[in-house]
Amino acid sequence: MMKPVIRRTRSAKIVATLGPASNSEAMIETLFLAGVDVFRMNFSHGSHEDHAATYERIRRVEKNHHHAIGIMADLQGPKLRVGTFAEGKINLPTGERFRFDLDPTPGTNKRVCLPHPEIFAVLKQGTELLVDDGKVRLLVEEAGRESAEVVALAGGVISNRKGVNVPNAVLPISALTTKDRADLAFALDLGVDWIAMSFVQRPADVAEGRALIDGRAFLLAKIEKPAALDALDDIIALSDGIMVARGDLGVEMPPEDVPVMQRRIVHASRTAGKPVIVATQMLESMIKVPTPTRAEASDVATAIYEGADAVMLSAETAAGDFPVESVSIMNRIISRVQTDPLYWKGLDAEQSDHRPTTADAITAAAKQVAETIGASAIVTFTSSGSTTLRAARERPRSPILCVTANLATSRRLALAWGVYSVVSRDITTFSDMVHKASRIAYSHGFAGEGEKVVITAGVPFGSPGGTNILRIAQIHEGG
Repeated sequence: MMKPVIRRTRSAKIVATLGPASNSEAMIETLFLAGVDVFRMNFSHGSHEDHAATYERIRRVEKNHHHAIGIMADLQGPKLRVGTFAEGKINLPTGERFRFDLDPTPGTNKRVCLPHPEIFAVLKQGTELLVDDGKVRLLVEEAGRESAEVVALAGGVISNRKGVNVPNAVLPISALTTKDRADLAFALDLGVDWIAMSFVQRPADVAEGRALIDGRAFLLAKIEKPAALDALDDIIALSDGIMVARGDLGVEMPPEDVPVMQRRIVHASRTAGKPVIVATQMLESMIKVPTPTRAEASDVATAIYEGADAVMLSAETAAGDFPVESVSIMNRIISRVQTDPLYWKGLDAEQSDHRPTTADAITAAAKQVAETIGASAIVTFTSSGSTTLRAARERPRSPILCVTANLATSRRLALAWGVYSVVSRDITTFSDMVHKASRIAYSHGFAGEGEKVVITAGVPFGSPGGTNILRIAQIHEGG
């Protein structure tokens, strides 16, 4: 049995991206101790050898501290870019006409190659194109299968290989490039716990990813394309988790829409019982300074008040000057929000209707019973993680102690709200279940002598399936 030397007291989790500023073993350990629950490896950067070395460092830290750590591999996804210019860049004034085409000849101030036939396939008069994260906005006036005439709505400098976004169209391309497929196979062989898919536009993209992953990791769909919002519930249903990727989402929709969509995505994910991460620019100023702005602190707090399972740091920890400080202040903000009675009232008010299943009924009852008797913890026995995720969906005030025989499940649940995992052998009888729950709750500091825990599990023990047992146990000396 793994007996961690530390225990988080907050419910929402922290995801931190590793990079040049943070991928040494000493820094990974420091970040973990500061509050990181899941480490993200960004496959847009670095070689397979780099990621393999990072993975091994994280696992050594995990072993040293006897605490399951989640590892996420974030796939790059398709990158749509203009070609090159004869002089490296041009200045396109507002109101000027310009042409995109498939001709690879270096561009001029009149035209440039856009080497993506799939874009021309969906362009029509009135479609907007965004270049360089929306710094340059273009309107399509004429479109064909190999070229498009545009006019600059908001002009500016366009330089070699700047990114292109088509916000109001579903592009006929897979969310997985050849590079992504190679990265995915490599990440699965490493043993990562979560695969984050970029450029998800429709449910079929998620289905394609699931088929390739084949149960070897949990799949997290990044919502960064407005088209995904049209099929949000279906995408959530096919995913194991969701990320609100506000950076790319904010490029393709008006900024005033992003907070509304964030709340909608978080609520829909919570309703479905799927872990949801709010990401991008959470503590952006801390890339260069040791303290956040008040607006950034409020932004993190807002995500926690909404009930997000986790908040994520990107460049702040990957390339910033203050990675540890970024994690520490995020940890403090989350912990402070949880002391606010309005936080819990908000979570209760957002509670969705339960499905008419035994599993949902037992899990909802577990929360109610725990609150009524003042239970010190809700102990969930799980193989696949489904019993524990149902408990997390309820957002109980009591901490959720997950007991599983599957180390992979424990690592995957590091992302889930309120969950603390312990790896132990499978139980075989009801008395074994009660004894083990009591002993682990006592030994890990969840419950003292005379206190009570609520226990949920599924029968037959050790087999993935529905939650169908609820027990109350009182802790005796030594558990």
